[in-house]
Amino acid sequence: MPRNPFKPTAGASPPLLVGRDDVLEEFTEALEDGPGAPGRLVIFTGPRGVGKTVMLTEVGDQALRQGWVTLAETATPGLVRRLQHAVTRALHDLDSSTAPGRSVTSVTLPVVGGGFTTTAPPTAVVEWRTELGRLLDTLERNGTGLLITVDEVHKGAREDLRDLAATVQHLIREDRNVALALAGLPSAVSDLLNDDVLTFLRRATPFELHDVPLDRVSDALRTTIAAEGRSITDDALDEATCATGGYPFMIQLVGYHVWRKADGDTIDLAAVQAGVPAARKRLGSTVHETALADLSDVDRTYLLAMSHDEGESSTGEVARRLGETPYYASTYRARLIAAGVIEPTRRGYVDFTIPYLREYLREHAARYEMASRGAGRHTRR
Repeated sequence: MPRNPFKPTAGASPPLLVGRDDVLEEFTEALEDGPGAPGRLVIFTGPRGVGKTVMLTEVGDQALRQGWVTLAETATPGLVRRLQHAVTRALHDLDSSTAPGRSVTSVTLPVVGGGFTTTAPPTAVVEWRTELGRLLDTLERNGTGLLITVDEVHKGAREDLRDLAATVQHLIREDRNVALALAGLPSAVSDLLNDDVLTFLRRATPFELHDVPLDRVSDALRTTIAAEGRSITDDALDEATCATGGYPFMIQLVGYHVWRKADGDTIDLAAVQAGVPAARKRLGSTVHETALADLSDVDRTYLLAMSHDEGESSTGEVARRLGETPYYASTYRARLIAAGVIEPTRRGYVDFTIPYLREYLREHAARYEMASRGAGRHTRR
């Protein structure tokens, strides 16, 4: 049986990247344009599952194809320390003369045989900006450069990100061949851009990733399936496409489960109708549950009030359902928009950004309502 070509795993590069060609082209051109090109400093934002990590992987691959060194990290404690170690390793790999040697410290002359003892020199404490400069010297002699990518940026890593941003800023001022790509949730990125020390990052080219047009989704599903020797009927393709909602992670989930449910070389409507519920269940456990866990009880209560609607929700009606003033409710509306969970559709109306979140909330309403009551109304935050 042909292998399943779809990859519904967080951060895994899909077999066919859909709807991101313009972004990758702009980044590639920035590498070619030389130091100072604005596209060399980028920030990818968007809700969970929209493909931020995939984009970091893709820009890293683009840089590698041009002979650049790429260092990929996540914004967790020790970020700069890990980057410094990676820079040192890359420098030693490219230029063996920079690697520390060994020296003879003693000689022993036993009755039979002989030998000597060596020791590595003490590890020098090198300021990491200096080490970066040495690596860039080596790369630039060969017409290439260094790309650093950092995923899941957030305020908890503020100090490391300040250090990184300040260092990259100095290197850019010196016209060094360096590029920096960051990715994070909209609210996390917004917090960082409002930091007085991180104002440099406001110059980054922002790429807010959105859902993919359904016609592009349809083409991608058909092409990916055909590349592995299978076909899909037109009615099955239409239903599978609509089930994704254009959401990049759901494209991989639907493709993966529909592929599994199919018998033979043709994916039919029955396979799609069996695969889509499995994809939705997996979406709930990997995306919906995680997204809701990061919110406050009142944030979740706002979403539960929205879930009563079949489509977009009136913010005034949501406030009424909550028994709160529109002003009070607007605070949580703004937070949920910043978190990338909902989006304004027109004046006074909002809708969910993640597909099937409305249905997930309805199915788990009792659980979240109980949690909200347990927390009490005096724990609003």
